[in-house]
Amino acid sequence: MSSENITRSIKSSVKGVLRKVGRRPEAKRLTRAMGFVNRPAGANVGVSNVPLPGQVAVYFGDGADKIYQVAQWLPVLEELHQKEEVLLVFRTMSAFNAAGKLTDLPKIFVRRFSDLMDVYDDNDLKLVIYVNNSRSNFQSLDHPRLVHVHVNHGESDKLSMVSNKAKAYDKVFVAGPAAIKRHEAMLIDFDFNKLLVTGRPQLDIDFKLELEPSDKFDVMYAPTWEGENEDNNYTSLDRYGVAIVEALLANPDLRIIYKPHPRIEASKTPGVAQAHQRIKELLQASIDLGAEHVISEQGNILAMFESTDALITDVSSVGLDYLYLHPGKPLVISDRRNNRKNLLRDAPIAQACHVIDRKSVTELPLLFEDALTHDAHKTQRLDMREFYFGELTRGDSTVRFQQVVQDLIAERQKNLVDFRGWHS
Repeated sequence: MSSENITRSIKSSVKGVLRKVGRRPEAKRLTRAMGFVNRPAGANVGVSNVPLPGQVAVYFGDGADKIYQVAQWLPVLEELHQKEEVLLVFRTMSAFNAAGKLTDLPKIFVRRFSDLMDVYDDNDLKLVIYVNNSRSNFQSLDHPRLVHVHVNHGESDKLSMVSNKAKAYDKVFVAGPAAIKRHEAMLIDFDFNKLLVTGRPQLDIDFKLELEPSDKFDVMYAPTWEGENEDNNYTSLDRYGVAIVEALLANPDLRIIYKPHPRIEASKTPGVAQAHQRIKELLQASIDLGAEHVISEQGNILAMFESTDALITDVSSVGLDYLYLHPGKPLVISDRRNNRKNLLRDAPIAQACHVIDRKSVTELPLLFEDALTHDAHKTQRLDMREFYFGELTRGDSTVRFQQVVQDLIAERQKNLVDFRGWHS
């Protein structure tokens, strides 16, 4: 039987079961939530793990092009699932399908707002996690009983890391002291008691190595993407990317690992797409001659860090993740705006790194020799790690994250004695 026929058979069986349940309100709501009734022509249906389990919902309103924002949380959520059942809630079929290839966590596609409210009200969900600031988050936030928690999908000094939308959530999980200062500098009339330090539980995961270390000095170049507007554009690709790779290729003692942001592969932005293609051509030409360089457009970067000796990146979560895991290894970041004063203000990590900008890009061989060989910033980076992540060591963040989630659930349940409910 073809996969299409199997899928059709499963859907038919589920609909049959629902018909037997009868016309009770909860049955009709579940039927609508799965898209089996009042479904316009051409609408997709996603069904997983019926009836709906879970204490903790993870809400994602965007499409598959942003599924990486959920993907980096999946190992953490899978561990949380052992203590508090987790349900992934998607509003687009493309993201629902993409997640199905990444995790076995229970998941559901809910197209309509009214059905989303029914899913929340008719099940035992108690807390909702948001990994981004999608506009559709505000539909989910409309339900008053659940605890709404924003966790973001990384820890970085990008402008997008602090949003006025933070005021809408009950709590905002942050990595450490630097994130708190970031919010204090950017938000007005914000209740800073909303901020809860939970570290970076994603970095506690022991990933299976995706990259074997080599006999050479392994340098990763991991540029970020160009963002959705110029204010959030921190990529080095179009400004310095080709020059960085050419300078690295000139040193035969290095193995280059090119790991761009997952969205770079499909970028159509002039300059970025061209630089990305040129870098791949340069590296492939060297690989064809016997070099062991690596091009990895969609791999798990956290599973590659262990096999690297140094990192070159931009203002992004990648550099801070590397700082957390390997503060003793050389780190170089870029400044596409060529404003060192603002860079040091907005990205304090730059104080503990060599910086590639319009001036230093003309002297990359010397910069790399100094950064990779002498590494005079090592002591500063150790201090900077504490500034960004506090006293948390590897493993502590997961314990803190799970405990805070459980505490928030317990606290909210105490306050629901007289809550009348969405449908009551």
